[in-house]
Amino acid sequence: MEETTIMYVSLSLIFLLLCSKLLFQSKKHPENLPPSPPSLPIIGHLHLLKTPIHRFYHHLSQKYGPVFSLRLGSRLFVVVSSSAVAEECFTVNDIVLANRPKLIAGKYLGYNYTTVSTSSYGDHWRNLRRIGAIEIFSSSRLNAFSAVRKDEVRRLLVSLSRDSRREFVKVKLKSMLNDLTFNNIMRMVAGKRYFGEEVTNENEAREFREVIEGTFKNGGTANRADFLPVLNWFGGYEKKVKKIGKKLDGLLQKLVDEHRWMKQENNGNGSMVDHLLNLQQSDPDYYTDEIIKGLMLVLLLAGSDTTSVTLEWTMTNLLNYPEVLKKAQAEIDTEIGQENLIDEIDVSKLKYLQSIILEAQRLYPAVPLLLPHVASIDCTIGGYNVPRGTIVLMNAWSIHRDPQLWDDSTSFKPERFENDDSQSHKIMPFGLGRRACPGSGLALRVMGLTLGSLIQCFDWERVDGKQIDMSEGIGGTMPKAHPLEALCKARPIVDKALKLL
Repeated sequence: MEETTIMYVSLSLIFLLLCSKLLFQSKKHPENLPPSPPSLPIIGHLHLLKTPIHRFYHHLSQKYGPVFSLRLGSRLFVVVSSSAVAEECFTVNDIVLANRPKLIAGKYLGYNYTTVSTSSYGDHWRNLRRIGAIEIFSSSRLNAFSAVRKDEVRRLLVSLSRDSRREFVKVKLKSMLNDLTFNNIMRMVAGKRYFGEEVTNENEAREFREVIEGTFKNGGTANRADFLPVLNWFGGYEKKVKKIGKKLDGLLQKLVDEHRWMKQENNGNGSMVDHLLNLQQSDPDYYTDEIIKGLMLVLLLAGSDTTSVTLEWTMTNLLNYPEVLKKAQAEIDTEIGQENLIDEIDVSKLKYLQSIILEAQRLYPAVPLLLPHVASIDCTIGGYNVPRGTIVLMNAWSIHRDPQLWDDSTSFKPERFENDDSQSHKIMPFGLGRRACPGSGLALRVMGLTLGSLIQCFDWERVDGKQIDMSEGIGGTMPKAHPLEALCKARPIVDKALKLL
């Protein structure tokens, strides 16, 4: 009996969807839409989606041009794979495209679309952006946490050097970089270390890492259930995301409550949570716990995985291009020497090191498809009409590999940035326009100090001497399919600067 009921409900739903499709098709379609592959009724192009999604979109751009459209269920997508058109989007249409789509992840993982990453353009978003610019990402606030970043890098160096002072040893670099970036951001946010020595709470740390991983896996714009809700009946995507969001909220609320109690006991640790709670006291109606948790969440998501992923890709390329690694090492030895460890302020003198980071971001942007935009009114993109409500995606991965923009576009060549500052303006790893990532300054500080220290303090080799597999994994960011392992051996500076026994 129950199976019969389910069958009739499913058939009724399909009939209603077909009717709505026919009604929709009877309406006049906008003219001059971007070109598009053939589609199916109701689902549109959902059946075509393949992972990794940025490569799939790149393949379509080779066939349909740098601006093409897809209909995913009920929503129209426009994908941009041209630098010139992307510039048009972030200048002429910057305000028009300043909204975000209301996806399932934004509802349950973005506090009902109220975080700085998920909220629509308007007064609330502008206020969040102002808070971030002044209270979190300003030079004075970043400088206040420079000792934290330096300490986390030093701990990484000590860990790597324990067994590598006399010979090359194999290390799991991916997990170490993950721990470094997560500890760094968590110490800034809440004053806690979650990995390595002096771990505050191992169970809490494990829960945080698991829920953050779940957030990245279930984010993005390729979830079919966002555009064909009936799929939630079978796949359970919304239920899964809701569960992750509830668990994540509980962990963040626990941190807020802990710091509120510590402040009452005059035992705050100067973390960002403490700072935001001070703002709550002055304006409790706006700085609610939910707003504070939303700011914490964005910091944790944007400041941990994306940075570690970029560092992993960068080190992988250095291992595959040993001549680049030797040149970077020589630059550091010349400019910094072998007596003192590199510091953040030294990175500005290391032009080749900066070029290496830029080239890694060009070939392997941590977010290959920039966060999605939504057209608030009808507009024109690349000469095509784009209706109000269209989701617009920038395929940064494709733009960064455009052979019309870059010589030998798929090769790792930091020299392209070394003597030409204009080249750096052609990449967009942090996005562009008013919705660009506000944490780029923090990310660059962490990457510059970490990468410079690894190059200065160790010699590096591939585990088996062969080229490392550069296959990409699946996720909201672009991880390596196979976690990076490498051989390292401590250089003399380790004994001198770290004063190890």
